[in-house]
Amino acid sequence: MSPSFFILLLLPLISAQSFHWGSCPTPSVQPDFDLQEYMGTWYEIEKIPSYFDYGKCLEVNYLLKKDGTVQVLNSHVIKGEKMVVEGTAKVLDPREPGKLGVSYAPFTPYSPYWVLTTDYTNVTTVYSCTDFLSLFHLDFVTILSRSPSLPNEIVLHAKELLMSEGIDVSEMEPTKQDCYEDHEEK
Repeated sequence: MSPSFFILLLLPLISAQSFHWGSCPTPSVQPDFDLQEYMGTWYEIEKIPSYFDYGKCLEVNYLLKKDGTVQVLNSHVIKGEKMVVEGTAKVLDPREPGKLGVSYAPFTPYSPYWVLTTDYTNVTTVYSCTDFLSLFHLDFVTILSRSPSLPNEIVLHAKELLMSEGIDVSEMEPTKQDCYEDHEEK
């Protein structure tokens, strides 16, 4: 299969994420990441759009299971209806606990879910990258919060961190979080 044909097959996927030539960047992850402290509900504040992450009022709930894996419940609202997708996450290498993998089907490999930074109580910045033969890569970036909104200065600080790690944030978009009664606008 020619590289051009391969890229054409991937166009629907590429069009919905951040496409870049070359290999994935290798940003630093949260040192001494504490998986237990990370558990609970996070709300999506901003992201690079992707084919699998759409709708509004996106939130994710993490629950640590007895076997050490994490139940991941992603929910979002599409046309007024709440949709929930369940997945599994796990630490792939105990020496780097901030580098997790997540899968939403038993037959699919784990995709990167790297926690670049978190304070566990307010904000976390997550990065994922898929490399295609070092020819190009697709980025997925998200800023999450424990509440449906974050002050702009915290969002800007998270984006500065991403840029300092060589990650392009120019395609990031705010997630509409207007499904919560006590939501405050940013």
